Amino acid sequence: MKSILRVIGVLLLAVVLFASCSKDTDPADVDVFAGTFKGKIGYVDDEKNISQDNGSVFVTKVGTRYDFRFSDGIPDLTGVDFEKKDDNTMVSIGSSGTGLITINKDKLVIGFARNGRSWTADCGR
Repeated sequence: MKSILRVIGVLLLAVVLFASCSKDTDPADVDVFAGTFKGKIGYVDDEKNISQDNGSVFVTKVGTRYDFRFSDGIPDLTGVDFEKKDDNTMVSIGSSGTGLITINKDKLVIGFARNGRSWTADCGR
C-alpha cells in the first residue's frame, strides 16, 4: 500500500511541476515588438521633409511607453502609449499626438503627428 501511495504522490508532483512550467506567456507581455523594422519611412516639419524607401526604425519599450528611433536623420518619436488590440497587436493611444501607430511582431505602420511634426512608416522585419 505504501508503494502505491508513493507512486501516486510522485505522479501528482510531476503533474504540478509540468503545469507550473506551462508556456502560456502572451507575446504581447514579452517585447516581441521591440527591435528593428525596415522599409519606407518619412518625416515632415517646418524645416525638414525627409522620405526614405530603405530606412529603418528601432523600437524600444521604456516602462509602459514605446520609443521609435528612425534612421536617416529623422528625429525620434518617444513616449508613445499603447494598448493591446489583440493577442499580437498593439495600437497607440492617448493624447500625446494624433494619428495611429500599429505594431505586431512582423509589421510596423506609423501615421502620427505631434506638435506640428509628422512621422510615417511602413516597415517589416
